[in-house]
Amino acid sequence: MKIIMLGAPGAGKGTQAKKIAEKYGIPHISTGDIFRANIKGGTELGMKAKSYMDQGQLVPDEVTIGMLLDRISQADCENGYVLDGFPRTIPQAESLTASLKERGEKMDYAIDVDVPDEAIVTRMGGRRACLGCGATYHIVFNSTKVEGICDACGQELVLRDDDKPETVQKRLTVYHDQTQPLIDYYKNEGILHTVDGTQDLNEVFKDIVNILGV
Repeated sequence: MKIIMLGAPGAGKGTQAKKIAEKYGIPHISTGDIFRANIKGGTELGMKAKSYMDQGQLVPDEVTIGMLLDRISQADCENGYVLDGFPRTIPQAESLTASLKERGEKMDYAIDVDVPDEAIVTRMGGRRACLGCGATYHIVFNSTKVEGICDACGQELVLRDDDKPETVQKRLTVYHDQTQPLIDYYKNEGILHTVDGTQDLNEVFKDIVNILGV
């Protein structure tokens, strides 16, 4: 069962990817994790990626795809995997499709966790992070016992720059320009399924399990 998670930043696709991985016993693969593992392991592709990242440049698609193909060739991916954060663009999707085809494989599902922009701005604006221990909270959905203070270590919580409305809006603009076309791409591939991401996360997960049908 090979699954791609789609959705805007803050839609909750990472949370759902983890739940899918846990339920079906398949790896949750994010590009961030792959980069970190390759850089830490000192692989050739990892060093290439690091050289671009150190210069503040985007890692070229061929390097990213090389690392991804290496990762999905590992034994724990034999029964499938959940991709989170890749592909982000049509060229990446086309390269992934072509590379899998060469191996006699294809993706089975592309699941779009659909949340309107205004709901994402509200949702992310409510996030709070502890710079001390890294714990994260939400003023509505996962509040602390004492307002503005971390339950775990007692330090003050902050609204990260990433979660400020103006930053979120910029990230959404990039998403709509680059990533949303993937929805049409996977619709044409016949594997797109959409779930309502504004529901409670357990309800969203229930809908995903119904789509996967096992």
